[in-house]
Amino acid sequence: MAKPKKAPTRKKAAAAAKTSEPATVAGADADFPGSGYRPVYGRIPIVELRPQLDDNLFPTRSFEGDVVPFSCVSFREGHDRIGVELVLTQADGQSTRQRMLPGAPGSDSWQTHAQLTAVGTAEWRIEAWSDDYGTWRHNAEIKIAAGVDVDVMLELGARVLERGALNPELSKPQAAILVDAAAAARFQSRSASFRLASLTADDVLGVLAMHPVRSLVTRSETRRILVERKLAGVGAWYELFPRSEGAVRHEDGTWTSGTLRTAAERLPGVKAMGFDVLYIPPIHPIGTTNRKGKNNTLTTEPGDPGSPYAIGAAEGGHKAIHPELGTFEDFDYFVSEVRRNGMELAIDIALQASPDHPWVTEHPEWFTQLPDGTIAYAENPPKKYQDIYPLQFDDDRAGAYTEMLETIKLWISHGVTLFRVDNPHTKPLQFWEWLIHEVHLEHPEIVFLSEAFTRPAMMRALAKAGFTQSYTYFTWRNTKEELESYLTEVSHETSDYLRPNFFVNTHDILTPYLQHGGRPAYVIRAALAAFGSPTWGVYAGYELIENVARPGSEENIDNEKYEFKHRDWAAEEASGHSLAPYIAQLNAIRHAHPALQQLRNFELQYTASDRVIAFSKHIEARYSSTGQDDTIIVVVSLDPHETIETQVFIDQTKFGLPQGSEFTVEELLTGSVWTWGGANYVRFDPHELPVHVLHVRRDGDAPAHR
Repeated sequence: MAKPKKAPTRKKAAAAAKTSEPATVAGADADFPGSGYRPVYGRIPIVELRPQLDDNLFPTRSFEGDVVPFSCVSFREGHDRIGVELVLTQADGQSTRQRMLPGAPGSDSWQTHAQLTAVGTAEWRIEAWSDDYGTWRHNAEIKIAAGVDVDVMLELGARVLERGALNPELSKPQAAILVDAAAAARFQSRSASFRLASLTADDVLGVLAMHPVRSLVTRSETRRILVERKLAGVGAWYELFPRSEGAVRHEDGTWTSGTLRTAAERLPGVKAMGFDVLYIPPIHPIGTTNRKGKNNTLTTEPGDPGSPYAIGAAEGGHKAIHPELGTFEDFDYFVSEVRRNGMELAIDIALQASPDHPWVTEHPEWFTQLPDGTIAYAENPPKKYQDIYPLQFDDDRAGAYTEMLETIKLWISHGVTLFRVDNPHTKPLQFWEWLIHEVHLEHPEIVFLSEAFTRPAMMRALAKAGFTQSYTYFTWRNTKEELESYLTEVSHETSDYLRPNFFVNTHDILTPYLQHGGRPAYVIRAALAAFGSPTWGVYAGYELIENVARPGSEENIDNEKYEFKHRDWAAEEASGHSLAPYIAQLNAIRHAHPALQQLRNFELQYTASDRVIAFSKHIEARYSSTGQDDTIIVVVSLDPHETIETQVFIDQTKFGLPQGSEFTVEELLTGSVWTWGGANYVRFDPHELPVHVLHVRRDGDAPAHR
């Protein structure tokens, strides 16, 4: 029996084997003859890296726990195979390598997912290389089966494994597996199939899956991802006006304003609904010049409090608190109570001034002067804001920018961690980019929410400039076609930088759908918002079905923005009229299910009705905080008036089950348990429950939290 050839020692093999080419950055190979021109393409081209924004002008955005898709296009000349790998360095310095998988056949695309776990700036690049073992194996299996170049192919395979064994990252047992396999391949007395099998054994493949044999290694440029804290991407917001909470109406029709301390009494009720953020509109002194009366009228009556967005009076401006609300000591108490109730505080930043603001006399250059010497008031045609002067910064950029930054820092020093910014699209993009950058240098935890209902390009640019979250057009998307298109857009097309905050209503917005849909409309929209986005919001009164609009407008009649509003929360809940228990259920489900805390995992499912929408959200166990796969299917009737019966067709492959298989679902709002499959009958009575929230049960799952 012939003895196998003696395998070379590591030292001799290192000298004899063709070693891997040094890793190169695309377009930056060290030596080129001639003029020294350096090609853009690396030895193995790597192009179309995702995620990245505007030719890498801005970092892409993520948050703690976010599962991010990565992709590129990579290929090489000829038919040799390549390998592609994501190299990700988290903000805490932890670095990992992850093999990327081929995308659509013929596209030369490669893709993978990775979870961002550390707050800060993560860096990533793509490495592509000649897959020497993969190329050899593909050719060898064809040639050896055909009896062509058998010994040559087996020897080439042995040499590839010997070169792989030199990888210093291998343990001794791993290196021995490759060396032994190479030696077995040289037993010429054994059959070709035996020798080939030794080179393709499972233990060999296991080692090479973790430590591939690479040559011609090419690296892409490094890209950045800004990873923010979890609340930047996942949370439930609740808005209230402090002056209404605890306000007292007297027999003569006048009011005594609520205060920050009386408003604190409402906080346990907000937290009981499961909210994470308590948001309050401006609390500064309100001007008296051109003060708006009830329902936005130009005539005021004694005691009308005015709009809190008409900021500034003799008592001060953006750095002051309205005397009727209290002092900074009261504000600090309010912040402490918000925190004690397990929430964080967001306040409104509206960079505008009433005619009585100190800025008007101290810094007239910050306002637009008209030919007659007056200052232009704010407009959003057809709306006019005669009580507000908009700011402009171009005549004193340094002074205005500095004052705005100092204003933000003042409120941060008093415990504010989130800012809802009013109408940011009326200020220069470069201002916001600068301001947010300066704030985050000292306070990276601060969240900025953009309230910009404007052109898509501007909304997207504000997100790229640094806004953490964005109001969206969700409020006006009502039909199945509109919702399917928009939910797909925000979860896939813009998800690398724009985080949607789905407010169901605001103090400015009461849509026709809510005006005319009654209680079922409020149930439907809350479910769509709570489960369509990881972040959603509610303005106080939503839970009480406040749906009467001022004629000809999309605002509530007797709008709280212009007057005090009394609500008897306890009586409404005791009567069963309030949606507070339902909203608490929605938020409890969101907190319990990690699949609902992701944005990019939204997947449409098909329904036979144009008035029923269905979608699923899934997260794999390796990314899940529970350590288990988590899948939620949401089915919602969009018709608040009529009963609907239809079929829901489920593609189980979207959440890791075989197509056509049956599975158990638990309806999280009612506790019902059903068996579902590819086609499923549903019936929705809008006056009962026009929503299904289904948890796909896996073996060993306990009943879900409701």
